[in-house]
Amino acid sequence: MADILTPFVYWAQTESQITLKVDLTDVKGLSVDMEERKLRVAAHGQGARGLNNYGFNLDLHSSINTEQSNYKVIDRQVEFILKKKCVAWWPRLISQPQKPSWLKIDFDKWTSEDLEDNEDEKRDICSDYPGMYDKLHKEEFGYKKEDFKKVYLIIYNLCQFVGFIYILIVMGIMYSRDGPASMKETYIAVGNPMKFIQLLQFLEVMHSLFGYTRSSTLVSLLQVGGRAFILFGMIEAEPRMQTKPVIFYLFLVWSIVEIVRYPYYLTQLLKVEVSILTWLRYTIWMPLYPLGFLCEGIIILRNIPYFEETQKFTYSLPNSWNFAFHFPSFLKIYLLIFCLPLIYMLMTRMNQIRYKKLGKSKLRKKNV
Repeated sequence: MADILTPFVYWAQTESQITLKVDLTDVKGLSVDMEERKLRVAAHGQGARGLNNYGFNLDLHSSINTEQSNYKVIDRQVEFILKKKCVAWWPRLISQPQKPSWLKIDFDKWTSEDLEDNEDEKRDICSDYPGMYDKLHKEEFGYKKEDFKKVYLIIYNLCQFVGFIYILIVMGIMYSRDGPASMKETYIAVGNPMKFIQLLQFLEVMHSLFGYTRSSTLVSLLQVGGRAFILFGMIEAEPRMQTKPVIFYLFLVWSIVEIVRYPYYLTQLLKVEVSILTWLRYTIWMPLYPLGFLCEGIIILRNIPYFEETQKFTYSLPNSWNFAFHFPSFLKIYLLIFCLPLIYMLMTRMNQIRYKKLGKSKLRKKNV
């Protein structure tokens, strides 16, 4: 048996039968052992590894009618027609959840429960092999071939959730122990974890850019960039701001929003619907986003005299670039001109999404 190699086997199905195409030519000494739930094939022929002995075993997903099933040897392959004992669509060919690498989809014969009655769609798919390849592999959902994109997103969202939970727990323990006096120590205690999590959030811009998620790249950039500006440009850059109580309230608002958002994304990835979590995801922002914007505005406003004093991020003439930039003036312009339109755009978008997610479900409930 050590010298027996495995040929490529291509499969397809209809509601009543399975077809197999074994990629072997010049077949000699074909041996077939067919049982209700098992198929064993051995032969000598020309395959992917040249002229050699080939064989394979298939533990079938469901039973076949061995009397009505048959096979034939033609010039370029060995063809099997396996009649299903019960007329039904199989989610996969074999009983094992892991598909072997030598088992492939027969694109020319493939159909499915969804495509059987839609000949126009079938023709459109068959005319475009890249699109067809993706679609057919999605239909072969019974095989637990890991979707690395999905696994990555699950790990990312879980890590972010754990990070914000950690921050909330630390802040809660400190507050329960020291009361309001603990607020001035907030940044010292959880500033580094918050900076790390915030840097990771820039991956969310890449997620939307590369199609990992359906969110808007511009909106993701504005949200993540706005937070990074506050955290690194306003708080990290000015030590005197780090001891203000407003930092405690800002981190509290950010963390509450995120410990709802990331579990919601996790349930969506796992295709689990939790009604209360969906409601919280699209409702909790209504009080918390304005509070967060208020905290951010207070931080910027109180930082203006600090940056006037230190002249940090300010570039005065003359310099080698022949360019002047007064950072406190930029902060004033940001508060007066840019901040309110950005808040309005974000709140409007969130309200539209909330209506789509919650409004339609309410209508359906009324109709029922």
